[in-house]
Amino acid sequence: MTSKERSYLRGLANDLEPIVHVGKGGIGENMVRQVDDALEARELIKGTVLQSSDVSAREVCDELCDAVGAEPVQVIGSRFVLYRKSKDHQRLFLDKVASATKPLKSPKAPRPRSKRPTTR
Repeated sequence: MTSKERSYLRGLANDLEPIVHVGKGGIGENMVRQVDDALEARELIKGTVLQSSDVSAREVCDELCDAVGAEPVQVIGSRFVLYRKSKDHQRLFLDKVASATKPLKSPKAPRPRSKRPTTR
């Protein structure tokens, strides 16, 4: 994943509410199944690690990515964002983001000088 794609996904994740909550129990088989289903339906999900948990958000993010084949987008504090392209319900098209570049601005023409006389 390129930095432009990651930046685009981070922007989309700002408005998302966390749907995965990791607590004392850590990551179990049911949680992996839940994350897998959520990624298939949404492609981009946000999760949080509760204060009662013994693991960090980075560890949870890496473990879930390995378990479901997702890519980490962002880990900040106790929150993390995962992305995986959906097989059936593709919503986000990252190939357009990677190829899109900002057009170059044309240089501005100099402003015309004021016709008022200056007094000194």
